[in-house]
Amino acid sequence: MTRAFGSGVRGTLADVAVAAALTYWIVAATLDPPGPAFTGPPALAWLAGAAVAAPLVLRRRRPLPVFAVVTAAAAVATATGVTGFGVIFLSWVPVALALYSAAAVADRIPAVFVLAAGLAAPGVTIPWLYLRTGVTSASAPESEAPLWWQVETGIAVVVIAAAWSAGRLIRWRRALQAEAARRLARDAVADERLRIARELHDIVGHSLSLITVKATVANHLAEERPAETRAALQTIERASRSALTEIRRLLDVMREGDGPAADLTPAQGPAGLPELVERLRSAELRIDLEVTGAGDLPTAVGLTVYRIVQESLTNVIKHAGASRCGVTVRAAAGTVHIEVCDDGRGRPPTRRRGGGQGLIGMRERVSMYGGRLSTGARPEGGFRVAADLPYTPAEETA
Repeated sequence: MTRAFGSGVRGTLADVAVAAALTYWIVAATLDPPGPAFTGPPALAWLAGAAVAAPLVLRRRRPLPVFAVVTAAAAVATATGVTGFGVIFLSWVPVALALYSAAAVADRIPAVFVLAAGLAAPGVTIPWLYLRTGVTSASAPESEAPLWWQVETGIAVVVIAAAWSAGRLIRWRRALQAEAARRLARDAVADERLRIARELHDIVGHSLSLITVKATVANHLAEERPAETRAALQTIERASRSALTEIRRLLDVMREGDGPAADLTPAQGPAGLPELVERLRSAELRIDLEVTGAGDLPTAVGLTVYRIVQESLTNVIKHAGASRCGVTVRAAAGTVHIEVCDDGRGRPPTRRRGGGQGLIGMRERVSMYGGRLSTGARPEGGFRVAADLPYTPAEETA
């Protein structure tokens, strides 16, 4: 946000400088033209120059209205003769700049209309001024420039057409960049969903292993120890229901298609966070960990907690430039709260620097459970990732 604000301020200052320079250029050419002398008061020339160039200060914020105002001002100044013969086309340079900005943001049909208006205005008013006043090279032999309306009209039209073409090129390039960004986002989501699908193996494997063990116990003790058999069957029922719930939840976010099932690592959970923090802690980065009430989380929820903390700490190390980071995991009343705060630069990872996809993955994981994820800069400095995951407390673990 700070970078965007700074860029906007610099752009506005640049437009102010351009508007001032064009105003002076147009007025100087009007008061001392190469053709017949300007006979009006200098204040009129300054008023006309400012009316044509000053609106350019707002061309980035209101490109279409600015184009309309600048074009109307240039047309009036030209038609009434408040301009210098031989340099009339200078009054249309601000129109070209305004048209560039308008063409860069307008859709196809509006862009055609602004081009038509931009070409028609000088194409009508410049010949009209010459024909109305009867000024020609023959009538003003002292002129330092050829006084042909065809030349001045041609210069204005070429400059305006070139500006419109440049604006459309910029719009086309921005559209390509936006499509590339959307494609990267879709790919990032697809990759994350594939990783979640692979982790389904861990969740199913855990539950099925428990079911297999308890079924074996029940089979062997069915007649000798009915109480233990009943307890084993209850465990099988709970594990089966839990596995089905987690499978359905994961399948809801999986895209169709088979993915490789190799290279699967055991599922992690809150119990693995101390080892993770110890591995990532360094002399440059102090990491404080606080975990409360997270011992009985369902396997998939615990895995999500671990992944969110892991990705957040990875982003802190790669992008934040922080010296201290705090990790809090607190589970109570069917909701687990995860919070990772650092004292770094306070900016999220960007794709330009190779990041950004981790935040997409975290958002995908949190939304899978109907939870909430918030990320952003902290008022006191640094960056904060916070997530709340609702869950049904597990009756049977491991």
